[in-house]
Amino acid sequence: MPANKNGPSGKKKGRRARLIVIAVVLLLVGGVGYGTYWSISTVRASFPETTGSLQLKGLSGPVQVKRDGYGIPQIYADTPEDLFRAQGFVQAQDRFWEMDVRRHMTAGRLSEMFGSGQVETDAFLRTLGWHRVAKQEYDTKLSPTTKKYLRAYSDGVNAYLADHQGKELSVEYAALEFENDYKPEKWTPVDSVAWLKAMAWDLRGNMQDEVDRALASSRLSAKEIEELYPAYPYSRNKPIVDGGAVDGTTGRFDPKATATDTSTGSPANGVAGATQGFQTQLTSLSKTLDDVPALLGPNGTGIGSNSWVIAGKYTTTGKPLLANDPHLAPQLPSVWYQMGLHCNQVSAACPYDVAGFTFSGMPGVVIGHNQDIAWGMTNLGADVTDLYLEKVTDQGYLYDGKQTPFKTREETIKVAGGKSRTITVRSTRHGPIVSDRDDELGDVGKSAPVGSDVGDVAPDRGDGYAVSLRWTALDPSNTMDAVFGLNTAKNFTDFRKAAHDFAVPSQNLIYADTKNHIGYQAPGKIPTRAKGDGRYPAPGWDSRYDWNGYIPQSELPWDYDPKRGYIVTANQAVIGKDYKYKLTDDWGYGARSQRITDLIESKIKDNGKISTDDMQSMQMDNSSEIAELLTPYLLKINVKDGFVREAQKLLEGWDYTQDSDSPAAAYFNAVYRNVLMLAFGNKLPKELRVEGQCLRVRPADDSGPADDLNGKARLVRECGQRDAASAQPDGGDRWYEVLRKIIKDPKNHWWKTTGSRLEPAATNRDELLGEAMKDARAELTAKLGKDINSWSWGRLHQLTLKNQTLGTDGPGVVQWLLNRGPWNLSGGEAAVNATGWNAAGGYDVTWVPSMRMVVNLDNLDKSRWINLTGASGHAYNAHYTDQTEKWAKGELLPWSFSKSAVKKSTDDELALTP
Repeated sequence: MPANKNGPSGKKKGRRARLIVIAVVLLLVGGVGYGTYWSISTVRASFPETTGSLQLKGLSGPVQVKRDGYGIPQIYADTPEDLFRAQGFVQAQDRFWEMDVRRHMTAGRLSEMFGSGQVETDAFLRTLGWHRVAKQEYDTKLSPTTKKYLRAYSDGVNAYLADHQGKELSVEYAALEFENDYKPEKWTPVDSVAWLKAMAWDLRGNMQDEVDRALASSRLSAKEIEELYPAYPYSRNKPIVDGGAVDGTTGRFDPKATATDTSTGSPANGVAGATQGFQTQLTSLSKTLDDVPALLGPNGTGIGSNSWVIAGKYTTTGKPLLANDPHLAPQLPSVWYQMGLHCNQVSAACPYDVAGFTFSGMPGVVIGHNQDIAWGMTNLGADVTDLYLEKVTDQGYLYDGKQTPFKTREETIKVAGGKSRTITVRSTRHGPIVSDRDDELGDVGKSAPVGSDVGDVAPDRGDGYAVSLRWTALDPSNTMDAVFGLNTAKNFTDFRKAAHDFAVPSQNLIYADTKNHIGYQAPGKIPTRAKGDGRYPAPGWDSRYDWNGYIPQSELPWDYDPKRGYIVTANQAVIGKDYKYKLTDDWGYGARSQRITDLIESKIKDNGKISTDDMQSMQMDNSSEIAELLTPYLLKINVKDGFVREAQKLLEGWDYTQDSDSPAAAYFNAVYRNVLMLAFGNKLPKELRVEGQCLRVRPADDSGPADDLNGKARLVRECGQRDAASAQPDGGDRWYEVLRKIIKDPKNHWWKTTGSRLEPAATNRDELLGEAMKDARAELTAKLGKDINSWSWGRLHQLTLKNQTLGTDGPGVVQWLLNRGPWNLSGGEAAVNATGWNAAGGYDVTWVPSMRMVVNLDNLDKSRWINLTGASGHAYNAHYTDQTEKWAKGELLPWSFSKSAVKKSTDDELALTP
């Protein structure tokens, strides 16, 4: 079940007992020891019927479900309602456990399935109110057609549930039924819409950066914090839209206009100083954020994606090629589900002929292509969240000198095997009080004043400031309409019209069509601020820091058939710094996007044509930008220790690629990790360091002279508090820029370490690099052995696929039964083949290209795709992880689309009848 670290130990007894029962049941399921006949029948009971004929209530006509050798379904129907009803049925066949867990998560109802250990997570999610907002969207925002399709999808899911229960749904239900007679409720349209809120949460932009900067202020000066968050390198890494501006006459964005400095970006809010006084609050909030299930991955510089499109003049086919690979947390099953949705006769009444990657639990295709266009997505990273510090009193909260009452509501959390818990959710004009959900948030900072340019004197701190969250996803929108609009778009005009509805999360939408056009659109509901820049928590008592509107959709950047002949989006800056509005300061820093751009331009410069094979090879590019920057300095270090010198020699002649069998890549990445820890990590406050990693440091409140008899500073033992997946320094391309700015300055203050009895002090760059090389040699010797010839990057850099519930928090034997791996992977942090790892936490893979696709707009049947795992969510089904080995090797599967190609690739065919 999803990890939860908030609950006190007493609450976990019931859950532990339940898991022991589950372990026994799953041992039987796995055929371990005895019960072989029963175990086989239990396992197979939930496998979907994929051949023959089944009756599906509500259909107006027959539907065909054709599956290829990997179990990927292509659905054919006469009406859209039949199509989406069948989609719901088929996804429930393969993935209902995943769907059920997701909807309980988005509704804050995990405790109903898994007991008291999930109460704190549920309380936080109820405070955010994802399901409430989703219901408002369904009731008031979505088009009648979209609502009709959502109802049809729900009917299909419920038709499956009507004939399946317990072990017939999955082995996980067999375990739950054995313990507490849990039975799933009917699916609703709001369950589908709520999934978009979870997607938005994991792609919410710079909220974690905002928290981290605030937490860093307990130990670092404002100047030092800014040094760790350098400006985007526009002169080196190109933005997505190379030029363009908002036309002063028409008020619309024009990709051919000349930019002038008309920025309305808000000035710094001056609250950086205030954050020093809110360490306990923000630390607790950060912990709470870690405990909220990240369905798509860690939020921060790692989460992103690659997509790019090449115009036909530069391709071997003469038509565009489009590639996409979203970088998300590895999950089992994958967050994606491959599928085709086809009207038997495409017409205005039934306009769907689309295939691609869907989300289980939601109708339509999220990323893919139809008969006319293809599209991909990467995270735009717009700043759509702000934390507000609220002065709370007995009468409410302070706003512009007046007491304002909270909006309150009660939420009752039902608990499997226990008593229900009722919470009160308080909200200000800025949003819900998220600090109410953690006991530690009662203790607040005691000294730091609010920044001077806030204006009026800050209100008395008293018992402390509360923290509220302003977030665009908590306002109802019609993003679900956009999904169906993209699925049926025929040209760039249709595409942009659909993008207009794509409010949250804000994504880079890339485009190509069969008529030889390529394009890009930045959509999203992106706020503007009267004062403040969203980089630090804002004073909630001052209305000048409120949002004062949203960027008009007509003024958001877009591009169409640019002269350069290609468009690359990989989480870099969308547009130059002279753009009229402030989208964010916390972009990805462009390491991946510029590498992709360089690969494209080098091919074009040589008068080459780019093929589908080239696109596939580019997706697997393992080159390390930080290795190219740092390695020359490492090779200049005069290493006297022969043991370390032996490892240093691995870097001589290395081409900076991170193949899984590379000893040099293993050693370099270990050196890089140790450089970051020595230069930066050990100087960060405990709130940002990995939980359990302890240092002896000078206390933050110790500003006096040395105070022991030997004249040395007083040191205390201090242990990190951050989850390893989100700790700092994470090693992403932000840290590339930090190092780039100081690498030529051997006496920069960041190179200096204070030292301790266990760690000698470094006084300059070369001494610190030498220490890092020595530490890396010792670390890899312990992990991989003394013989450097046996080292390999893949032995360090491994992927283990974990079942999203019992596989992450169940007993070891359950994890063994449900999880798969490990796989030794190539690639790395901020490489195009972005098998990400967190340098603070270790080398294990924490996010991956969750799928890969290359669409051939000349012949759609020659497109290619691959999923991280497989079509099935059933642990012992043949399609549970049957794509993973090929995914790890960088292989892609043929992607049949036309009726003739699908017929040829069909292995199983199921008829659904009224």
